[in-house]
Amino acid sequence: MKPRSLPVLSPCSLRTVPSSARFPFRFSTSCSITPSAIRTFSATSHAQSWLIPKRGHTQKNRKGRCRVPTGGSTRGTTVVWGDYGLRMRDHDRRISSQQLAVGAEAIKKRLRGERYRLYTRVAANTGVYSSGNESRMGKGKGSFDYWAARVAVSQIVFEISGELHEQVVRDAMRLAGNKLPGLYEFVKKGDPPVMGLTKVEAGVTLDEMKRPWRRLPADIKAGRISASTPGSLPAATPTAA
Repeated sequence: MKPRSLPVLSPCSLRTVPSSARFPFRFSTSCSITPSAIRTFSATSHAQSWLIPKRGHTQKNRKGRCRVPTGGSTRGTTVVWGDYGLRMRDHDRRISSQQLAVGAEAIKKRLRGERYRLYTRVAANTGVYSSGNESRMGKGKGSFDYWAARVAVSQIVFEISGELHEQVVRDAMRLAGNKLPGLYEFVKKGDPPVMGLTKVEAGVTLDEMKRPWRRLPADIKAGRISASTPGSLPAATPTAA
């Protein structure tokens, strides 16, 4: 029995084959595949914008408050991906997406022609709503105005990595800090983390930071009892006549 021979078709001629044909094909490599015939595929999701969230403003957000590390957290205060960073150092605030875009554009203009990579550590995912001027109270919180990001105190905003001189990066971060509201400082990879406004450097531990500034009455009483000898009462404190 003579073996069945399969027709040789090129990718360029697949458009002319009717959809009712249900048989395998052997592709030839003689025809060059045009870019329009290539179907791109990626296992990763599309890059999302850090200035506009994907969900949109379908639900009105509450004003909220910036994150306060009351439990001794130092998250987001050190440089992770890059070599240099820009960190807020005065107090937390809400920064609009327009201001963040202007700050990033200032860095790109200063480092034009250089080989670097810019990382953003914040995202404008909070909607801000406002009503018109001279409007009466009530009738809702208003319509959508702009997107904003809640930036906590001592949080890294931008990071930069690449073959750059430190003074050039300092100048770029200075220009970005001047465009953004608040006070900022230049940090490098390896700098100590910050808890609140205090840098956790050598000699400063988290336990010392969590201790109260003033001794509580129970601690004072326990210190007096431990200082006194066994079997004797603690010395009475002198009082004014």
